[in-house]
Amino acid sequence: MQSSEHHVRRPGASAEEPEKFGSHEISAFALDSPPRRFWGILTRKERWGLSGGGWLILLLTAALTIAALVSNIYPFLAATDRVASNILVVEGWVHPYAIRAAVDEYRTGHYQRVFATGGPVVGKGGYVNDFQTAASVGADLLRDGGIPSGALQMVPSRVIGRDRTYSSAVALKHWFREHDVQVRGLNIVTEGAHARRSRLLFEEALGPDVDIGVISVHSPDFDARQWWYYSEGAQEIIEEGLGYLYAKFLFYPREADLAAQTNAAVGRHGLAASAALDQSRGEWGE
Repeated sequence: MQSSEHHVRRPGASAEEPEKFGSHEISAFALDSPPRRFWGILTRKERWGLSGGGWLILLLTAALTIAALVSNIYPFLAATDRVASNILVVEGWVHPYAIRAAVDEYRTGHYQRVFATGGPVVGKGGYVNDFQTAASVGADLLRDGGIPSGALQMVPSRVIGRDRTYSSAVALKHWFREHDVQVRGLNIVTEGAHARRSRLLFEEALGPDVDIGVISVHSPDFDARQWWYYSEGAQEIIEEGLGYLYAKFLFYPREADLAAQTNAAVGRHGLAASAALDQSRGEWGE
């Protein structure tokens, strides 16, 4: 006949002191602690996890979210939203198809002034003179397209590198200020998915008192409604999507730095810059 031992914990005894039930000793500390292995490095704990149905719901939700994002991201980035204004701004770096769209916009929109903006032409290694900027190239294309010289003005930016759209907007702001032009609103012509970023950065540069509209011209090289089928469309969405996120959440205006860079560029190429600026002002008075 087996004997059983029942030990009752003495008053004041610690929790680690074993209690005896029969021939087994059970530690209260052991009951409260999960199993451990490898000198306590690993421990086993009970947890909740997704069932097969839970994983199915999660994957279905993720697929629907991705599908909604893919189908709506291009219309979001390539927004067209005009404001009432007689001033049209054309980003000078755009392709000829966007230049043609800008000319059509001028003819049908009752605009009085057209401004071509942009910085140094890519591949020149920096600012050389105002004629070797996207603003000058764009102005020439707009003039060739039929916009009268008297209504057309190039406003070059002399900054190359990062934040080119913002530096172009700052240059336009300074031109308005120097020529005492009061602006209440303007519309920007740009390409595809760059539109929302252009509007955001022009709003940052020109301030809340100027209404900014934007006109997005879609590339003829791919169907914007199914951009994911084309390498050009995918590249544009990735680049402009990341660019917009940077401009929205990580960009901080640095107008003072842009002014310093502009002064340095003019100092290096003073005579050429002055001649180009005089020529551009003369064209405005024609």
